Amino acid sequence: MNVVSLLCCLSLLLVAAAAQKPKPCVVPPLMSGGFSYMGANGAVMSTGKINYDAFGERMRVRNFGMAGNQTFTVDQLMLFKQKVYYEIDWSRFSCQKKKLDASFIPMQVPADANHMGQVVIGSSSSWGMGVAVNTWYGALPPNGMYMHVFTEVGCFPTTLMAFTPESGWNTISTYNWVLGTTDPMDFLPPFFCGKSQLDETEKPDTFFTALESLAKQSASKQ
Repeated sequence: MNVVSLLCCLSLLLVAAAAQKPKPCVVPPLMSGGFSYMGANGAVMSTGKINYDAFGERMRVRNFGMAGNQTFTVDQLMLFKQKVYYEIDWSRFSCQKKKLDASFIPMQVPADANHMGQVVIGSSSSWGMGVAVNTWYGALPPNGMYMHVFTEVGCFPTTLMAFTPESGWNTISTYNWVLGTTDPMDFLPPFFCGKSQLDETEKPDTFFTALESLAKQSASKQ
């Protein structure tokens, strides 16, 4: 009986330990906020706003940045489920439809992410002085890596660092998140994008190379 009781106690301890192991959190279904971005190993910098629909895996990105001595503006609609994104130019009412690599969505914790640890940004000495965050890390296909920080409460993304051979080191910091979206039409292509044709011969862009696409075009004009 003593052996049986001991085994039962050990089983309960193992179950409790497994239950306490952090699991990838789930972001809010709809959220919008601001972000700053540094990519191409520091050659590209920008800031802007993000609208994200977790259910539909859709993201609208509007940002203004610098690449070398050139400035650029970007308005992109990323549809991860459809594996395409639209690069929208309102000044010309034109639209480019491009392939999108949907293997990594930066506003979510990947299901196979590894938990690095939990820390408090600020201070834990008193209520309201700090924010508990969890750091997750993993591999980016085909041979990259990432480290992602999400808040413990709410599961809001705060910082993403990623490396891929194609785009080098990329850093994204997000802030001022609010629940919901101010404009549901943000997740639909503008009317003039209807005739845009997808170039099947192009290699799919990742989230990072998509953000850099217009920046590189601006830099090439110097």
